[in-house]
Amino acid sequence: MDDGMPQRYTTVARRGTHETEVKGSRFICALAPADTERAAQEFVREIRALHPNATHNCAAYVIGADGRIQRSDDDGEPGGTAGTPMLQMLMRRGVRDVAAVVTRYFGGTLLGAGGLVRAYGGAVGKALDAVGTVTRERMLLAEVEVDHQRAGRLENDLRASGRPVRAVHYGARGVRIEVELPSAEAGAFGTWLADTTAGAATLRMAGTEYTAT
Repeated sequence: MDDGMPQRYTTVARRGTHETEVKGSRFICALAPADTERAAQEFVREIRALHPNATHNCAAYVIGADGRIQRSDDDGEPGGTAGTPMLQMLMRRGVRDVAAVVTRYFGGTLLGAGGLVRAYGGAVGKALDAVGTVTRERMLLAEVEVDHQRAGRLENDLRASGRPVRAVHYGARGVRIEVELPSAEAGAFGTWLADTTAGAATLRMAGTEYTAT
C-alpha cells in the first residue's frame, strides 16, 4: 500500500469555537472537520453568514490526509497577515481535513502587520487546543463471505480478536462480513481466517479508509 498516502493523520475532534481578545479586538476562531474542498467552503460561508457585521472573516483550510489542498483568505486584512498565518498554524500542528475561520471585531487599536500575524495564528492555535484533535488511521477494508452456519461464530471470533466488524449482510446464499484491518495485518488475517473457518470462508480486500482511533 505504498501510494504516498500517510498511514495516519490528525484532524479536529469536532466542530467548535474559541474566542481571544487582543488590544480590544475580538478574534473568534471556528473550526470544523472537512474532508472535501466543497465542505470547507460551505463551512466558511456558514460562519461568514453568522457574522455579517464583523470587520473580517478570514479563512484557511487543509484538505487531504497528505495536505494536498491548502487555501487561505485574508478577507480584507493586509496581504499575508491573516489567512496565511492561520494556514501556517494548521500545517505546523499537523492537522488535515480541517477548515478554520477567524472572525474579527475591531476594537479600535491597530495591531500592525506583526500583531495581526500573531493574533490570527494564535487564535487558530488556541482553538485547536480547546476543541481537541483525533488521530485517524488508514485501515484495510476486508469482506469475508461465509455460510450461514458459520457466520455467527465467526462474527463473535472477529470481535473477540479485536478486529472491528463494520457490517454484517445476510443473503440467500451466505453472509458477508465487513471488517477493518491494519494494513500490516492483511497476511496474518488471511491465515487466521483460513484456520478459524477450516478454509470455508473467502476473503476479498475492498480498499482502504481512514478511521478514528
